[in-house]
Amino acid sequence: MSSVGEVRTKVKLSNPYDELRARHGEIPAAQVRTYEADAMIDSGAVRTIIPVAVFDRLGLETQRTAVAEYADGRKDAVRLTDGLRIEILGRDTFDEALVLGDEVLIGQTVLEKLDLWIDCHNRRLIPNPAHPDQPVSKVK
Repeated sequence: MSSVGEVRTKVKLSNPYDELRARHGEIPAAQVRTYEADAMIDSGAVRTIIPVAVFDRLGLETQRTAVAEYADGRKDAVRLTDGLRIEILGRDTFDEALVLGDEVLIGQTVLEKLDLWIDCHNRRLIPNPAHPDQPVSKVK
């Protein structure tokens, strides 16, 4: 069973370099590499995580390594991707991802960018009720 700040939802990931090439007519839109997952949405995680198989399927590149700290305190150097497009509930953003594990995990950074909330009572992801039609970014 998942914890209170975790739900699952459909997520579409895509290679933004492929999307750019398709927009410029260099490749057909059908050749844009994408991946759809029933992803874990975890408000206790900060970053997006994708498994190696998804990284390879999307044809992403490694930007650098980053240190990942696990819940048990262990730390590991892992690959950090260049940006990828993340689409959830009709909203999309670009973000980097740590390459590890065996499932797609979306953390708080993407939730903030997309103005999405975890509805713990109904165990689902929802748009911020104050901004149901589009994400709004807070700036101070």
